[in-house]
Amino acid sequence: MADELEVLPPEHDEEEGGGPVKSFLEHLEDLRWTLLKCALALALGMIVAISASPYIVWFLKWPLVLAQRVKTSPDARVALIVGTNILAKLPASQFPVPGLASNRDVVLRMVPVSGASLGIPGASNLVLTSWVLDPSPPESAMYGMNVDLKTMGPVESFSVAIKIGLYGGVAISAPFVLFFLAQFIMPALHVHERRFVYRAAGFGTLLFFLGVAFCYLILLVVSLSATVSFSNWLGFTADQWRAEEYVSFVCWFLLGMGLAFELPLVLLTLVKVGILDARKLGQLRMYWVVAGLTLAGFITPDGNPMTMLLMFLPLHALYEISVMIAWVWERKESRKDGLESGAS
Repeated sequence: MADELEVLPPEHDEEEGGGPVKSFLEHLEDLRWTLLKCALALALGMIVAISASPYIVWFLKWPLVLAQRVKTSPDARVALIVGTNILAKLPASQFPVPGLASNRDVVLRMVPVSGASLGIPGASNLVLTSWVLDPSPPESAMYGMNVDLKTMGPVESFSVAIKIGLYGGVAISAPFVLFFLAQFIMPALHVHERRFVYRAAGFGTLLFFLGVAFCYLILLVVSLSATVSFSNWLGFTADQWRAEEYVSFVCWFLLGMGLAFELPLVLLTLVKVGILDARKLGQLRMYWVVAGLTLAGFITPDGNPMTMLLMFLPLHALYEISVMIAWVWERKESRKDGLESGAS
């Protein structure tokens, strides 16, 4: 009987056992230390984020700067400025000045002129205003829109700092929190399960940053520009925004888009465990369109239809890519099964 028993190598025990066996109290102790380390990482991340608040604010304001450079109207406009203040931006057709260019935006700088210099008798104390064409205007005067972020209360700046600390702390501490959680979970997994977790973590991180970059460079610019245009169409001015609302808007948008780009990771994981396959994904395509539009509407903070569409299109492309990858996996599995059956 002893000769018939198969002696398994040590690595087979590791594959089947998944790690050392611990008692329930030992697992609780490990969980306690894991949670403490995660909380400490989050606290330190918040401290770092609050300390670097000016740089984070500059980073969050950059999409607004890009949006302000988007020309919202094809008509030429005339900007009137006094010093560093922009008085108005009018269509060139409403500001007829002889010799003024009508095919590009121009800036007229208002200059005070005394009545004596104009040769008006008895008008030495009279001050009039004239304008001259500014050959090198400030960049803000040429923007398609001019929005200032302001704190509208004595404590709003502290609210902005707290939100920056919270969102920034989560972003800074996320890698460390995931590492601590992996230290707690990984010893209980088999070798092939650990390999899958490593690949999924790398793939998921790449997708998250792709979503954040797409939102930061494209979606936010389009959304902010469209929001100002819609306000002007309704007859409202959009030259001042609350800083607290803007920070919340941008942070939530970036986080939501990064998480939404994790869609292929979720779908392919369900394919791996056998819950879905390429045929089922193809059949669920129409349901996904409705769910994807709903998800885009939930994540999009401003509810702008154009922004929702721009958000849904890459998500739908990711869905189709997931279907193609699932189909390739099935083809490989069927070929492998065919070779094994032929060899047997």
